[in-house]
Amino acid sequence: MKRLAALAGAAIVYLIAAWLVAPGFYDGFGPQQPYSWTCPPPQAGANTKPSSGHADIPVRNGTTEAYSVYTADGQIVIGFLPDSFDATGKTMVHVDITPLDTCPQPQGITFVTNIYRITADAPLKKKSNVTLLYSNLKPHPDYIYRADNPSGPWAPISGSQQGQPYTMFGSTDKLGYFAAGYIASTPPPGVVTVGGGQTLPIIVAVLIVIVVLAGLPLAVMRRRQSGAGAADDEEDGS
Repeated sequence: MKRLAALAGAAIVYLIAAWLVAPGFYDGFGPQQPYSWTCPPPQAGANTKPSSGHADIPVRNGTTEAYSVYTADGQIVIGFLPDSFDATGKTMVHVDITPLDTCPQPQGITFVTNIYRITADAPLKKKSNVTLLYSNLKPHPDYIYRADNPSGPWAPISGSQQGQPYTMFGSTDKLGYFAAGYIASTPPPGVVTVGGGQTLPIIVAVLIVIVVLAGLPLAVMRRRQSGAGAADDEEDGS
């Protein structure tokens, strides 16, 4: 009986906690450093604007070297294989990463990272790997999206979530605008959800409470039956 009461109490505490904490709490431990937002969510608190990145990729014997370009805050990295650019007549290929200073939300997609523009002064010849860091303050993204213009259209690039927490990986054969996000969906009426269609753990907590409370009468009945059985045994023995 005491165990059931303790479980019911724990479930109720969980119910209250699930309601109060911010979305993203359920994703686990946060990144090692706070995310730098262009448009910070209300729960972000103090915010530092995102950084840009630049690199000059050397050209040797007409081909570019393998190189990684990243922002100072490490929130986006793009890696280039050897001979990734058409570097005809060049001794250097200049690559820039710039965070967009606005936060457009295209129809059907919810972005959970900043939007970054990656440019180069030479055409890309090979696929490059893009890695984006995202925050635990928002739901985890499903894809990295790319566009030629911040107004879209946006299309997902091939890739997946990396083993390192809070990072998304993708492969692209074009530069342009990049951001990580998920397909926006409209939840059924009356369903409480977190962005990305994730049902709030509060529903699970409610179910736990219902199950526990439903089992209390049965436990009480069994205990009474057990006590009555013990009394009958004592009368028979006397």
